[in-house]
Amino acid sequence: MPGGDPQRKVTDEQIISRWGETDSVAKLAVLLNLSERALRARIARLRAGGKLLKSPNKQSAYYEAPGHWQNLDQHPGSIDLHISDGVVLIGSDSHYWPGIITTAHRGFVHLAKKLQPKIIVKNGDVMDFPKLSRYAPIGWENRPDVAKEIEAAQDRMKEIQQAAPNAERCWPIGNHDSRFETRLATIAPEYAKVNGVHLKDHFPFWRGCWQVLVNDEVVIKHRFKSGLHAPHNNTMWAGKTIITGHLHSLKVMPVSDLNGTRWGIDCGTLADAYGPQFYNYTELNPVNWRSGFVVLTFKNGELLWPEIAFVRGEGLIDFRGEVIKC
Repeated sequence: MPGGDPQRKVTDEQIISRWGETDSVAKLAVLLNLSERALRARIARLRAGGKLLKSPNKQSAYYEAPGHWQNLDQHPGSIDLHISDGVVLIGSDSHYWPGIITTAHRGFVHLAKKLQPKIIVKNGDVMDFPKLSRYAPIGWENRPDVAKEIEAAQDRMKEIQQAAPNAERCWPIGNHDSRFETRLATIAPEYAKVNGVHLKDHFPFWRGCWQVLVNDEVVIKHRFKSGLHAPHNNTMWAGKTIITGHLHSLKVMPVSDLNGTRWGIDCGTLADAYGPQFYNYTELNPVNWRSGFVVLTFKNGELLWPEIAFVRGEGLIDFRGEVIKC
């Protein structure tokens, strides 16, 4: 740019004061007339110096975990991101269970390391929380302790972080995830501002939200419509490509009209469809569920045909014409 190095014209104080205007590093880079790469380097130095970044109105505080921003008071409704060229990796409905690491999770970590996605989305229901369910136990079923579930999920999420340390990491909340705070808010609302009562307190390196919006054209959220044709109905109602979980069905359904082609996508489950999380309430009946996850590739800001990584069997993932051992 003319006039010298733009990095030297923007002070740390300017970065700190303007961060509250947006929840996206890319958008902040535009506001400050910096390259996104330069801004990320500056942010990393601020983090290394232990500086707390506050919004101008002082109502909320932000800090950067490696590559990520967190709102310490509440999660945003939507995280708006931009990607020109690169991959978005989306896995949903992990229902992480103590002592179990599924093929789908191992495959997700494998492809996170191989593809080095720009964005990773864990699309809700990271945990199951059966002990917090509003439904009564079925007989004398063994439900894991909340603390054990959180510990297991922390281990699995850390594996993903280590596989792709530079990715933006987002977590649209799922209905099972919500059980954690719903129980506390119902029986102990006076603890609302106490550290530890919010799910994000236990996962500081992931950004919570209701949805992720990529390039203003791709919506990623835990759930919308229900039923067999939910992916089709989702994109018809949304008017955009929309990726959901919740139904565990793992499918891509294109919709084409005079505006072009968009996709309704169900990103399946990272759990085993017949795992212990589901033994009792499905009564071990056949379920039309599939373990796997979704890979989105963008070129020049445009989404290519979405891809599925499908669990063929124990330790085997189908992806791009190969069977990958995981």
